[in-house]
Amino acid sequence: MLTRRPTRQIVLGDERVGFVKVGGGLPDSQGNPTAPAPVVVQTMTAGYTYDIDSCVAEINRLAAAGADVVRVAVPERKDTEALREIMPQVRVPIVADVHFHFKRALEAVEAGVHKIRLNPGNISDREQVNEVIAACKEKGLPIRIGVNEGSIIERKDKQQRKAELGKFFADRKGGHLLALMIAKLEEYLDIFKEQDFHDVCISAKSMDAAFVVDAYSEISERFDYPLHLGVTHAGPRETGAIRSIAALSGLLCRGVGDTIRISYANDPIYEVEDGLELMYSLGLRERKGVDLIACPTCGRIQVDLFTLVQDVRTKLAAEITVPMKVAVMGCVVNGPGEAEGADVAVFAGNKRGIIYVQGERVANIPEEEILDRLLAECKTFQARVESGEVKLGDKKVEIVPPDPIGELGSGFDKIAKGDVDKVTPLTVGGQG
Repeated sequence: MLTRRPTRQIVLGDERVGFVKVGGGLPDSQGNPTAPAPVVVQTMTAGYTYDIDSCVAEINRLAAAGADVVRVAVPERKDTEALREIMPQVRVPIVADVHFHFKRALEAVEAGVHKIRLNPGNISDREQVNEVIAACKEKGLPIRIGVNEGSIIERKDKQQRKAELGKFFADRKGGHLLALMIAKLEEYLDIFKEQDFHDVCISAKSMDAAFVVDAYSEISERFDYPLHLGVTHAGPRETGAIRSIAALSGLLCRGVGDTIRISYANDPIYEVEDGLELMYSLGLRERKGVDLIACPTCGRIQVDLFTLVQDVRTKLAAEITVPMKVAVMGCVVNGPGEAEGADVAVFAGNKRGIIYVQGERVANIPEEEILDRLLAECKTFQARVESGEVKLGDKKVEIVPPDPIGELGSGFDKIAKGDVDKVTPLTVGGQG
């Protein structure tokens, strides 16, 4: 498990939807120790908040996909009014995303949201910020301070500090922007400290992955608040996934980051799926459902592997909840090793596949039967795990790889043509 950077801890939620902790490791306000909470995965609705039925349906769909927290936009009063009807119908903590008008934050607090997101670049009046702090303090709600590249603005009273920081970061890519972000955070946090309000989370997003790493690295050394990681304006999923993971994985591996949003110009369900997969891959969350591995592109493949993999992924996602490791391999080179390490596996040859369960061979079947048989073996294995009959990750036998021109290859045809002298017998255990 990766070592997490210690931070203050914030909590959002209520008795009805449950409570989600963010950050931890430093003592709370009463001096009690806090343990770092699992990294929280969140997303944001794509529809209009004032469209109540659609908003509720989208929030519940995202929660069902695994989102720990869902954020909604409240640009107008009709959106905060809708929250009064939305909140009782959802089962996940809700964050109100407030821009430009502080009254939307006050209205969202009264409507029962669990957290407020403020942007220093858009709500800068000290008295207005104080009103929001007072409302959140009364209700026990945390606030995220988000300084995004596209929305921070110049402030005359911080020109000297910005200039000082600018010189310090002169050799960095985007050094002037980094200086402005830090100065803006310092300025905004001063207001919160004056009000003795510390239930704060910080974000400092950019569209540049390298800059995001630099910004959060610097911020993590200057502030002890939990950090919300993200790459803003990352683009479509095809490129946004790479841009986001390039930044977030490096930070998380160094213990920086307490909650994340992977942002796509796409259905936010993918933000949740990919965010969770990142957590699983780094060992930051206990996996739920199948850990599917498969062959990359290769000239040795002798079945329609890529269609098979997608079909397996879809079917297993719908029916398997146990975090079993499933391997779908297209040839006998890497197949045996992966089959031995997986709970359920198939490796294929010439239009056929051998299926293994924890290293024990259970079937040798034609290509057209692989999908159904593999699914059946996974469901049977899941039932055995749930009953306590077997444990995940157990290894039963050593697998001896078959000759590639043997039972799974085209050995007999080659012998008939005189291309080879003999075929090494298949020596793996079990009967097909």
